[in-house]
Amino acid sequence: MVKISDLTKKFGEQVAVDSLSLDIPNGSIFGLLGPNGAGKSTTLKMMVGILRPDSGNVFYDDISVREDSEKAKMKFAFIPDSPDMFLGMKGKTYLAFVASLYHVPEEIAIARAKELAKKLNMEENLDEYILTYSHGMRQKIFLIGALLHDPDVLILDEPLTGLDPESAFVVKSLFMEHVLKGKCILLSTHILDVAEKLCTHIGIINKGRLLFSGTLEELRAMRKEENSSLETLFLELTRQ
Repeated sequence: MVKISDLTKKFGEQVAVDSLSLDIPNGSIFGLLGPNGAGKSTTLKMMVGILRPDSGNVFYDDISVREDSEKAKMKFAFIPDSPDMFLGMKGKTYLAFVASLYHVPEEIAIARAKELAKKLNMEENLDEYILTYSHGMRQKIFLIGALLHDPDVLILDEPLTGLDPESAFVVKSLFMEHVLKGKCILLSTHILDVAEKLCTHIGIINKGRLLFSGTLEELRAMRKEENSSLETLFLELTRQ
């Protein structure tokens, strides 16, 4: 389980995230939704230690990111919204590097990488430089890397951007496999149709503040709109 407690981040006088608290249960795909500039990416970066919060904390099974960041980082894997990283590495070199960071035995890492590469149609590309990959291929190689150590929590910023329909289908299947093992996924997305179909729980933020957290059914009940789409409910909330 992931617990976000009173997380706050300011950039100068601007409050990007304002006392945000969330619980993300095991076995869930939690969609963090909000308009551009709502604080989604800032929240994810604080969760994984890229940005230091001004106040508040994040816990992975009671392990504090602020107090024991190294131990906490073994619990999760993070894929940012821009996959333009490690461009000078070949795919297989990158995966070996990730496996070493997380102390995954070489035999297990190779077997897991081959299995995931086959599912994502990347087998023929592992000996190529990441620089030569398309955006979608970069997304896939970093997803393979993220899954190598079978983390308790996957944290993903716009994970389906740039993927063709077949690859997106496979990725969503991998997500379902992950949560069926009792693990959880937190993803940020602006594609509300995807969130409605894929996520078991949603959190809606605007201007750094949490407007709602729960299931779509609970949101519909709160708004007294039983048949409304997530898109309709989202726009109603964020326009207030």
